[in-house]
Order: sequence, then C-alpha cells, then structure tokens
Amino acid sequence: MDLAPALLSGDRRALARAISAVEDQRPGHEAVLAAVASRRCGVPILGITGSPGAGKSTLVSAIVDELRKRERTVAVLAVDPSSPVSGGAVLGDRVRMLDHTDDVGVYVRSVASRGRVGGLAWTTASIVDLLDAAGFDCVIVETVGAGQSEVDIAGIADLTVVVTAPGAGDDVQTLKAGILEVADVLVVNKGDLPGADLARRDLEAMLSLSDGPEVPLLTTTATSGEGVAGLVDFIPSQAGGRAAIIRRTVAAVRATAEHLVREALADDAELTTLAERVVDGETSIDKAASRWVSRAIGEAGPTG
Repeated sequence: MDLAPALLSGDRRALARAISAVEDQRPGHEAVLAAVASRRCGVPILGITGSPGAGKSTLVSAIVDELRKRERTVAVLAVDPSSPVSGGAVLGDRVRMLDHTDDVGVYVRSVASRGRVGGLAWTTASIVDLLDAAGFDCVIVETVGAGQSEVDIAGIADLTVVVTAPGAGDDVQTLKAGILEVADVLVVNKGDLPGADLARRDLEAMLSLSDGPEVPLLTTTATSGEGVAGLVDFIPSQAGGRAAIIRRTVAAVRATAEHLVREALADDAELTTLAERVVDGETSIDKAASRWVSRAIGEAGPTG
C-alpha cells in the first residue's frame, strides 16, 4: 500500500501504518512525511499537560465528547510511559477512551515516550503532521504527566492547557516552577471534590504575581462534563496556518537532532578514553566534553 495517498484519502489503516513507520523510523517513513508535507492544513492542535492524577485522560475524553457534539472530527495522540520490556506505549490512555472506539469521527493513538523528558516522544511533532494531513478538524496531544518538565508541548500546540486537581498540594508549587509559564489556559479538574475552591484560589494567587499575559482559569469536572464546553470554546476554529506549521517543524527538527546526538553519545568507549586523559591530567573536563560532543555531532547523521 502506498501510504501517503491512502492516508490523505482518509484510510485509517494507512494512517496507523504511517504513524508506526515514523515512530519506529522504518524505511520509507521520510518519503511519507515528505509526501504529506504540502497537504498539512494547520488544524488546531490542543495540548493537554499537567501532573499525574489530575485526570488529564478523563478530561481529554470529555473534550472529545464535546467536540463530537459540535460535529468536529478529532484525533487524540496520547504520549504514554514506555514499557520497560518492549519500549512500547503502556496504552493506559487508549483504555480510558474505549467509549470512542466505534466513532468514525474519532481516532485515538498512543505512542511511547521512550524515556524522553519534556512529556513528548521525540517523533510527536512529525506524527502530528500526519494527523493534520489526514483531515481531522482538531488534534489533541496529551503529554505523559511527569509534571514541571513538560514544556515541549508549547512548541507543538496552538492552545496549551495545564491541568491540576484538588489536593495537588506541592504540585501547585511545581506548576509555579515549571509548566505554568507555557499555559494558555489553566484548569482545576475534579471540581466536585473537596478542596477545588482552595486549589483555584492558590492558582489565582500565583497568577496575580505573574508578569506574563493573563491566563484564563477554569474549573471542570470531567466525569460529568461540567465546565468542559467552556474549555472547548477556547480551541480556535482555525490554527495559525503557515506560522503554526513552521513552529511545529522547528519542534520536529529540534527533537530529531537531540535524538540523533543522544544516540551517537550512547557509545561510551570514547568517553572512557577521554575520562582517562582527564584523570591523567592530559586534558580538562570541558575540553573532553567538547571533543565527545563534536564527535557525536559528526556521527549523528548526514546533512543537506
């Protein structure tokens, strides 16, 4: 099957195979990405991030319900923790979204983070390009849920939603130190639980001290759908077009470069030799590190 034409025509099997090819870097994946590049529409990309236990997956499911009520098709890309055995996605998010399995207007895919910090898999931006070209009205990207390090989503999403919940305690302080700065919308989920008002007041106090632009603060109860329509109202009907695609491409190039260099650095034979030279006083740590990185960059892949 020629994946690109089939994907562009709405074939979900072709889309699934194309995503797997990109995720696993199989032969031909670059050709698929090149073939769909000009067909990207710049559809709205919604990023959902926040600490574990905030109910992100349940909220995503509720957002999908609301989008379908508005007759908008939606793709969900859930970045799950990697299996320590296979390296694949744990698939927890797909299990929580089984209600949408039979809906032809919804596509749910899990990908493995494969140990990458930042809350996303290094292929996320490229996979979002495939979902964009496949013709969905909206794409939702849910990060792993590791907390304050999950800022990479801002480079991909047109609207970044940071989710917390009552009883988060220190997690609210974590938001202050990390992903609060990338939030376009803040959400206190599980608004029916005791402490929701306190969590909201804590966030309001934090926002009052911020020098950045005003950030909307919403309360939702994903299990009942309360407040979700107001959140969906913030999703733009149209994204930033070419500028958004360029921003996403920057994220893809950066993530790929980091991956290639990290793979090249995994060979520690040269590192051991350099460490011996440092111990023997023949060079400094800075010079050894510079040489090691320079070698890795040279081996990371072809240019041009």
